Amino acid sequence: MKKPITSRKHPVLRPAASAALAMLVLPLAGHAADGASADAAEGRSPQRIHVHGERERENEYKADQAGSPKYTQPLLDTPQTVIVIKKELFQQQGAVTLTEALRNTPGVGTFFLGENGSTNTGDAIYMRGFDSSGSLFVDGIRDVGSVSRDVFNIEQIDVLKGPAGTDTGRGAPTGSINLNTKQPQLKNFGEASLVAGSADRLRGTADVNRVLDGRRGIAMRVNLLDQDNGNAARDEVKDKRWAVAPSIAFGLRGPTQLYLDYLHVKQDNRPDGGVPTIGLPGYTSPDPKRPYLSDAAAVDPKNFYGSVGDFDRVKADMFTAILDHEFSPHMRLRNTSRYGKTRQFYLLSAFMGNTANLLTPNQADPSGWALARTIRTIKDQQNTILANQTVLTSEFGTGSLRHTLVSGLDLSSEKQNNWSHTGTGTLPAANLYRPDPGSLASGVNLVRSGARTQGQVDTQSAYLLDTIKIGEQWQFGASARIDRFDVDYDAVTLSTLAANPTLPVNTPIPAHIGLSDHVVSGKVSALYKPTRNSSVYALWANSKQPPGSNLTLSGNANSASNPVFQPQVSTTTELGGKLDLLKQRLALTAALYRTEVKNEVEQDPVDLKYYQTGRKRVQGVELGVTGELARHWLVSAGYTWMDTSVESGKLVTALGENALSYTPKQAFTSWTTYTFPFGLQVGGGVRYQGRLLRGTDGAVGTPAFADDYWVTDATAGYTVNRWLDLRLNVYNLFDKRYIAAINKSGYRYTPGAPRWASVTANFHF
Repeated sequence: MKKPITSRKHPVLRPAASAALAMLVLPLAGHAADGASADAAEGRSPQRIHVHGERERENEYKADQAGSPKYTQPLLDTPQTVIVIKKELFQQQGAVTLTEALRNTPGVGTFFLGENGSTNTGDAIYMRGFDSSGSLFVDGIRDVGSVSRDVFNIEQIDVLKGPAGTDTGRGAPTGSINLNTKQPQLKNFGEASLVAGSADRLRGTADVNRVLDGRRGIAMRVNLLDQDNGNAARDEVKDKRWAVAPSIAFGLRGPTQLYLDYLHVKQDNRPDGGVPTIGLPGYTSPDPKRPYLSDAAAVDPKNFYGSVGDFDRVKADMFTAILDHEFSPHMRLRNTSRYGKTRQFYLLSAFMGNTANLLTPNQADPSGWALARTIRTIKDQQNTILANQTVLTSEFGTGSLRHTLVSGLDLSSEKQNNWSHTGTGTLPAANLYRPDPGSLASGVNLVRSGARTQGQVDTQSAYLLDTIKIGEQWQFGASARIDRFDVDYDAVTLSTLAANPTLPVNTPIPAHIGLSDHVVSGKVSALYKPTRNSSVYALWANSKQPPGSNLTLSGNANSASNPVFQPQVSTTTELGGKLDLLKQRLALTAALYRTEVKNEVEQDPVDLKYYQTGRKRVQGVELGVTGELARHWLVSAGYTWMDTSVESGKLVTALGENALSYTPKQAFTSWTTYTFPFGLQVGGGVRYQGRLLRGTDGAVGTPAFADDYWVTDATAGYTVNRWLDLRLNVYNLFDKRYIAAINKSGYRYTPGAPRWASVTANFHF
């Protein structure tokens, strides 16, 4: 018998259970009503009918399904590494940003601080050896902008590891991340939380859902956020934001459902340019004339080397409409439309700790040493996206084969504008060991200079994803996708006397580069189910990333964004197994994988020209366990071992090892809690991050890597009553000092947060 397509929009009860309960209760209710009338007429007491049943407990950690309609099978029967992080887990941990929530999957994080004087802002995510920041999605549609994403309006986070060309189109070689937003439901509930903690941490959120018309299936949901806090690891760094996310749904009881969502976010942060690495293990003097710098003491990791005049202002608006129609139990159509705009205006006082910028007027008096802050970094960027995505899911049979076919069409237009500025001013040098954040830059008069860039990518994509079942044990998958894209890149530079002696200085010089092409990607898989609650699988998949994927084209011969080059191609082979235990409440996963990336741009040492001869590889194993070990005992844990190498081309690490930068060889993450019958919950987690090799750019004397570390967090919660529960979170319990991220030159690093704590009051109404 064919399994009907069922909605995954957070039902109150499972559809099958609801139908069975209704079939049982309604006839009995009718007989009870007739009997009650007869009893009343004859003067007898009405008969009472008792229906006994137990509602299935919700598994707070283990998800059964990914959020995207392109994943039609349960996670148990999905032949690829897909990690789902539910909101119950990251809320319990006190995680508030995407980067913090992603700590629940091993080897994924913000490890790269930036190049030269620039600093990565927002979610600069590395995964399995490659930058995945451009492969972030919200409800299946690409989310653009280098900003920090809050999870206050997120139901779950799906982390797909390995190429996802057939699922999401162009993207990172090693995976993508999809954030599933909260949607209205047909029940009334309300939740609010207040958080107070170290570093003046203050945060409030609210999540209110109301049924407006139960008969017609109309409901509304509003999520709110207000936050103003410092940084436990850093002086002067702050995160201030507020947001509102209203949504309304129509037709929740019928075959046609419409969801209208809006998100508005505003941030006013003070960015962090990092801390100089002087004095850290592996540091040596960059200046042969000053060998004593090799023995210099390390600076206080809380020191702030920017200015209180630095800022990072973000304004984001996103409107989404989702139309979901069920033609029959075996055919469903979903159409998603999105318009989004993100504006970021950013000023950072940065530095490079090279010979010229390390000022040591008196060797014998380190208290007078200084660090020149000569780099005033500006980002004035606006990203917009207009997208429409149509997904048709159908189930049918051909002989003894049962198909679940997903066909779709994705249309999108992404645009990015960047403006340059003059008048950034100059900032005096900072005392190396006692910097004064209150010192302000002189001559500040921020004005757009006239130099700018604009990149636009228009994409039209069509795809077919077919899952074929033979009997109850065999499942095969075949997918194909074609992406047709047009890239337009316009740049306006200002002339200089040296480069253009015949033109007046600062004359605008426009330039245009365009590219039109198409790429085809595919995926095949085979899955066998030894038992109902287990599976083993084999997968081959690829993805392609053409020039211009980052909304930039370049005429430079050494740039992968040069339109003369072919797309970067990545292929993955994966063997894995999945097992659900303990009445399907605990999931075990294991995967062995290899990803190869080719068409990397390399310079030939003989003719000094650039060719696409580079090839990189990452291979490894990943293990995971999620769910309920015993009643009231929950666990989420993962381990990965990665072996990375440059198979062809120059080495990319400063240490000279044949490995990929910003990729730990081993990583481990865990979180577990136990709830006692009287309402007390205790738990915590341990994280391990292996050594991170930084990239190379010729910097002298700086540490070549960030050392490995262990961090332990703990939590305790207590349910006061049905309206209130309290939670204490303690982070870095043993106050471990570690490097969370390091920049390419090794001049700067981001310190890990020392021991700190927060208290949360959760209200339910």
